[in-house]
Amino acid sequence: MSSPFLDSIRSEIRLRGYSLKTEKSYLTWIRQYIFFNNKQHPKDLGPDEVKAFLTHLAVNKNVAVNTQKSALNALVFMYEKVLKQPLGELGFSLARKQRSLPLVLSELEVQQVLEKLNGRNKLAVALMYGSGLRVSECLGLRIQDIDFTRGSLRIINAKGKKDRVTLLSNRLFEPLRQLISKAIEVQKKDNLVNIGCSMPPALSRKYPNAYKTPSWAFIFPSTTICNHPISNIQCRHHLHPSVIRKGLQKAVNDAGIYKRVNCHTFRHCFATHMLSNGTDIRTVQELLGHNDVKTTQIYTHVIGQHFAGTNSPLNRIEFSDHD
Repeated sequence: MSSPFLDSIRSEIRLRGYSLKTEKSYLTWIRQYIFFNNKQHPKDLGPDEVKAFLTHLAVNKNVAVNTQKSALNALVFMYEKVLKQPLGELGFSLARKQRSLPLVLSELEVQQVLEKLNGRNKLAVALMYGSGLRVSECLGLRIQDIDFTRGSLRIINAKGKKDRVTLLSNRLFEPLRQLISKAIEVQKKDNLVNIGCSMPPALSRKYPNAYKTPSWAFIFPSTTICNHPISNIQCRHHLHPSVIRKGLQKAVNDAGIYKRVNCHTFRHCFATHMLSNGTDIRTVQELLGHNDVKTTQIYTHVIGQHFAGTNSPLNRIEFSDHD
């Protein structure tokens, strides 16, 4: 479904520099809202219809509270930024979110999974665990983001349009250097036919030859050429997350680990293991890129006795362990 109205929303989103992921999410929710209201134009609808749609998502679709928030954000953007009809106070309470603790593997389990991986998949998972990266941050790394001298990674335009610097384990220096060499070779071959790595359109206009520069090459380049979703220029993007996910799932199964493990699990493991080994919570907050330390504090509930030296009172009592 495409229309001049949806195109105007897309233009407004891109004008504000939102990510393509956000663009797709907003347009999907707005389409669903329009269909829910029998294809009426949103300008003829208002707060009551928005509340009814959000209630429908919670009651009939049983969506999670964060999904409900995503839908609300999309509709607020449409009404405020595109239609210039602010919704005002909706008087609507989002579904209460039950606190769920992140699943965390032990260090031994992380080791067992890594041992079942190889090549780029192994390096990607090791980076997510060793540096606390999201899978999108890992695969979006460019050569210029690696600092071997300081042992650090630079994460550009991450969630919330924030940049940050995080750790880089020296155990990954050599495999990273090997992957970088391969990435440069891929770029050289692409340049021969006037193709290069995908670039943000604004940067492409400012630096038209940047795609030929090794520093901009992705460390995890895709195996195929595609058209840029905004500029429509032929380019090579980074590897799709599904490639890593498939490899990881097989490794988890082969390791005999019967837990619900995904790529984000290793970011959780990074935070939890750092805290349990004595790193202060503010440092972990900065490395993860959390705005609020309360977000980071969720990991302290996973740690148990290792956090802040706390221990079960039972451990201080002398008694027989046997009946």
